[in-house]
Amino acid sequence: MSSMVLARKYRPHSFEAMVGQGHVVQALSNALTQQRLHHAYLFTGTRGVGKTTVSRILAKSLNCVGPDGGGGITAHPCGQCQPCRDIDSGRFVDYVELDAASNRGVEEISQLLDQSVYKPVVGRFKVYMIDEVHMLTNHAFNAMLKTLEEPPDYLKFVLATTDPQKVPVTVLSRCLQFNLRPMAMQTVQDHLHQVMAAEGISAEPGALSLLARAARGSMRDALSLTDQAIAFGNGGLLEASVRQMLGAVDRQHIQKIIESVSAGDGAGLVAAVDTLRELGLSASGTLEELATALQRMAVIQAVPQAADASDPDAALWQALARLLAPDETQLFYSLALQGRAELALAPDEYSGLLMLLLRLLAFKPAQAGQQMGDRAPPGPKAEGSGAAVRQAPEPVVQKAVVAPAAVVRAAMPAPVAAPASTPAPQASQGIPPWEALPDQAYEADGDAGPDMPPEPPRHHAEPPAPPSSRLAASAPATLVAEAPAPEAPAIADPLSDRWVSLVAQMVERNSITALVREMAMQAQCIASMEEGGGSRWRLRIERESLRVDQLRERLVQAMSQLLEHPVEVELEGGATVNTPAQRDQAARERRQRAAEHLIQQDSLVTSVLAQYPGARIVAGSIRPL
Repeated sequence: MSSMVLARKYRPHSFEAMVGQGHVVQALSNALTQQRLHHAYLFTGTRGVGKTTVSRILAKSLNCVGPDGGGGITAHPCGQCQPCRDIDSGRFVDYVELDAASNRGVEEISQLLDQSVYKPVVGRFKVYMIDEVHMLTNHAFNAMLKTLEEPPDYLKFVLATTDPQKVPVTVLSRCLQFNLRPMAMQTVQDHLHQVMAAEGISAEPGALSLLARAARGSMRDALSLTDQAIAFGNGGLLEASVRQMLGAVDRQHIQKIIESVSAGDGAGLVAAVDTLRELGLSASGTLEELATALQRMAVIQAVPQAADASDPDAALWQALARLLAPDETQLFYSLALQGRAELALAPDEYSGLLMLLLRLLAFKPAQAGQQMGDRAPPGPKAEGSGAAVRQAPEPVVQKAVVAPAAVVRAAMPAPVAAPASTPAPQASQGIPPWEALPDQAYEADGDAGPDMPPEPPRHHAEPPAPPSSRLAASAPATLVAEAPAPEAPAIADPLSDRWVSLVAQMVERNSITALVREMAMQAQCIASMEEGGGSRWRLRIERESLRVDQLRERLVQAMSQLLEHPVEVELEGGATVNTPAQRDQAARERRQRAAEHLIQQDSLVTSVLAQYPGARIVAGSIRPL
């Protein structure tokens, strides 16, 4: 005994039985109820969303006569009268379905239109349904335009296509168009659950979820895959067997990847990719599952109350959401989506997958303060006092650009040490000692103050100068600049010094990364206490987005590993000073000013400026090494 496939067995026979296309059902039902009928309908949408089904239901609604034979046009065909039964079985002579993919020429369309002059044989209306109408030739479209525009009262056209862009606008303008949308995954899953209940087949929710996702919004594909899964599972739908049939990546692999990324475990990521390669699982499918997991984690992080409590994996997503910061989750989600397009460019899909996963480790959401090695080392302590003197290291100048009418590049000689006799400015009250440095400002008119060098004459984008000014500009250029003064003695801050040293060690060991490192760099240590074999630290952080428990817990873990004893960390808000990031920034500014001073004092630069009156040092071209 042969059985009918599920896609045909459970094809809807009425508008009420259709799922996922409420907007189309409502419009057609109201039109049928009010007798406001159009002569041509165009149904568009991807495969398996119900275009042919809607056409057949519409044909039954137009020709239904009711169980007693006295009915008329209705939005609720009875399904019992002769016209309804004949249309369902494909035997109704006044309902013609034409496949334009195989009957696309003008001859086939002409034969169909020749029959339109005759009235219906048994029904109330003739209904011509042309499937995949975009496959017709231009001559075939032209042949049907006149009849499509002014058909007889008893003739209705129903056109269906998966590609409406290829249908001529002259045809579109003559039709009432309805777009059948791809169905939501939950809608497909619910319908599959009803079908399995009607069939008496046990099905795990996870299996139905996999089938609904693989259908990509097509109900027919979902039912076809379900038929295949029932055969594969020997009459049952188990998640493991469905996952094996579809080649879907198990959530355990995704969990391992996310945990490895969170822990910075590159070896774990390589092992995960090797496992996927051995099992023959798709790299693209892995990235799809990874993006799905990250999306659910992001929902839990941003809107916890919106999480799906009925999801059997809800506890897993809750646990994984605590491993990543919210912006890390967003970044990794974007990388997973973009990585799917890059797989085709890789030597093979698994090497492309591995490179993408390693990129998750390399990409950091925040870059500020990451160059811990660039921080100036603490200087020697002055005799007779506990104050530490911080000295800026001598910068190594990379290059400078001197531009006359065209840009002239010159390599710079070795740096020249600043004169030791230059007086040191006093640190202002309330200003951190690493910021109490002289800034070199250039006046627009070239008249410099006692501690500021004049700006060389400008040549570009300036109005013509008067004759006296041009004569003055033709004289050799003289560049005078004060050497950057040594720093004033820093206010003793051993607590901040200890915190900066601790952060530098954690960064060097790579025990803090991404947002955890950013939080440590932006933190000011305001208290530290040794107690009970452990230590308690109080940190002040200005940015509220960094004062979260997830980052604090990961910082505590890194500090405990480094100090080898239990650590407690308390966070508070407020303005910060003397943070590792501020010290790094001050050190970079000192090196930049020193490099600019060396360039301005260089004999080659001054000679070029003197030789070319319009020459100037291009702003931003000096970079210390």
